[in-house]
Amino acid sequence: MTIQQKPPGLFTLWSVAHSLYAGKARAYLIKKGVPFRELYPPHPGYRARAVAAAKVEVIPILETPEGEFIQDTTDIIEFVEARFSEPQMIPDTPVQRAVAWLLEAFGSEYLLPLAMHYRWSYRTEQETFLRAEFGRVTYAGPDREAARQSGQRYMDYFSGFLPALGVTPETIPALETSYAELLNALDVHLQRFPYLLGGRPSVADFGLMAPMFAHLGRDPVPAGLMKTTAPNVFRWTERMNRSQISDGEFFDLPETYFPNDEIPPSLEAVLALVFKDWGPELAANMDRFSTWLKTEPRPSAGQIVSRDGLRRVHPSLGWIHYDWNGQSMRRASAPHTLWHFDRAADHARGLEGEAKRRFSALARRTGGELVMSLRLPRPLKREDSALVLG
Repeated sequence: MTIQQKPPGLFTLWSVAHSLYAGKARAYLIKKGVPFRELYPPHPGYRARAVAAAKVEVIPILETPEGEFIQDTTDIIEFVEARFSEPQMIPDTPVQRAVAWLLEAFGSEYLLPLAMHYRWSYRTEQETFLRAEFGRVTYAGPDREAARQSGQRYMDYFSGFLPALGVTPETIPALETSYAELLNALDVHLQRFPYLLGGRPSVADFGLMAPMFAHLGRDPVPAGLMKTTAPNVFRWTERMNRSQISDGEFFDLPETYFPNDEIPPSLEAVLALVFKDWGPELAANMDRFSTWLKTEPRPSAGQIVSRDGLRRVHPSLGWIHYDWNGQSMRRASAPHTLWHFDRAADHARGLEGEAKRRFSALARRTGGELVMSLRLPRPLKREDSALVLG
């Protein structure tokens, strides 16, 4: 096999099409205008370079032209933003910046169980498609049947995650109802604007692309649901994978965020669902993190946050229980969710004067005051591809 040499100045996204978080990183690099190529795990460089550098077998990983490796998608965005200031993908203004990071966290974390539900609870209806997609992770040859068989182990592994994500026969109806509500609110908003904060994409859009593209907008069953019930959302997933910022559908809308640091009024219905649906899980995760800290003999800075002390992309500290939309939810805790949420909350906590007043009024209107008051008992940070205590 001949391996093409990478042109100078080109980034590499180690990825696959059906990866949830790859959808976020890919859309960001496209909209940012960063020159990149996308390579899959069968390429020999994946294990030799990317996995060796990240110290975890995970997708996506961004490799820079200089040979640096960045693993987490939020870290990827911040790294590239620091290197290339234009086009701007993080709002300059304080309230929009806080809201953008909040929606980025919500999409990246809260919607993961819903995405996994629609992929694996409907596995029978999607089996041929999923076999082809997971085969791309492990096989790069011409034999179609071999490709379809090669990803079976990964499919069985990931489909086994559902109980730990709180997806059970008892909770599925409430999960699907909550998703229908979110699709409707997004569809109404995206009739008015091409992106969440107006005429240009932001980290809010990229966070939502994580679940909304690879799982919910591409797998056959949820893609059909999105197309038939929320076509504006499906159109947005297409728009997010195009390099142009402006869209012919919105020819009279400038490529700017909503004016005067305001939040588009149609986005408030989405924020109300963020607070209503994510709040109980966040509170339960906070309680579990606090309990874990008390059981550690001497929790120190740099200590890996994981029940078993092992380096994991999505660690857990045990099980959490909480009431959610009329259901008793039981799922594995997710401290990475707390890291994501606290980054957004920190932007809100840093607001002053008029910006603080406007954000507080927004949180009050959308039912988010209690959620935004949640605070970590100990800082969390990512270090060397792991979640650790600050």
